[in-house]
Amino acid sequence: MDRITIRKPDDWHLHVRDNEMMRAALPYTARHFGRAIMMPNLVPPVRTTADASAYRERILAALPAGNRFTPLMTCYLTDDTSPDDVERGFKEGVFTGVKLYPANATTNSAAGVTDFARILPVIERMEKIGMVLLIHGEEVAPDIDVFDREEVFIERRLAPMLRSFPGLKVVLEHLSSKVGVDFVRSAAPQLGGTITPYHLQLNRTDWLGAGNRPYMYCMPVIKRESDRLALRQAATSGEACYFLGTDSAPHSVARKLAVVGAAGLYNAPVAIETYAQVFDEDGKLDKLEAFASLNGPRHYGLAPNEDTITLERQNWTAPEEILVDGPEERALIYRGGETIPWRVVGH
Repeated sequence: MDRITIRKPDDWHLHVRDNEMMRAALPYTARHFGRAIMMPNLVPPVRTTADASAYRERILAALPAGNRFTPLMTCYLTDDTSPDDVERGFKEGVFTGVKLYPANATTNSAAGVTDFARILPVIERMEKIGMVLLIHGEEVAPDIDVFDREEVFIERRLAPMLRSFPGLKVVLEHLSSKVGVDFVRSAAPQLGGTITPYHLQLNRTDWLGAGNRPYMYCMPVIKRESDRLALRQAATSGEACYFLGTDSAPHSVARKLAVVGAAGLYNAPVAIETYAQVFDEDGKLDKLEAFASLNGPRHYGLAPNEDTITLERQNWTAPEEILVDGPEERALIYRGGETIPWRVVGH
């Protein structure tokens, strides 16, 4: 198969930041994706309905003229989040979900949850109104190895939460381990999981085996080859509990190459093409539409997009960077400069 047409995909996990970086990064997602879950970890975070409404307006203003991309907004959960505000934002069509960051688990998560007992009123309200909880699933503590954070979070936090709130719809985002893959499968359909393009392509030897490659540093970190293979099997399986979430996360070159570098890979310019390459390599192109365009909307209770995109087996060279107005100047692109064998050729 050298050409495939699928429903227009959605990105169920996206960072575009704000201001100049947003204006530079957003058009690459809007070009090929119909909708995206917008991450709320700005500085300061998107904590309230009012914050989300204002951020949505800034996103819409940054879209290319005539583009019909729809941003789906999320609430940054803190120890002090108001259940009433969450419900109001959901019922007014502002919030699609609530995002749980354990404090200090990743970029701009310092304001995240420190006491899980304090967020129970929000979780109870979400279960009652049918609102989706999105989770960065890592347990962060000095005695937990960084490669084990996902597994420990599932054991200590997620499994008990699903038992306590059986009506709560949950997404475990950016799955990075076989343990995560297996747990999502065992807890479906209550639980779904997103998978990034880079977790399907890279293992920790790619990242650290021939010098430290800071542009492969993300949270949760890239893990073993056995984890990568489990993620590929899950993504290409067609199972409804797995769906596309790029976790595309632009950072300035200076932030990525700092002494303490920022976590995140900016992959939006190559995302759907990279997924197509992975599915093709595994002989599963017939499963790409389910993963990219159908499973996510089903989990969120939304209709799939009516529009389509067409991908063709055609070599092209990925751009190396995006230019950003202001002090951040530029951000490098995952797979920049590489030859990619699939390309979007029509909408």
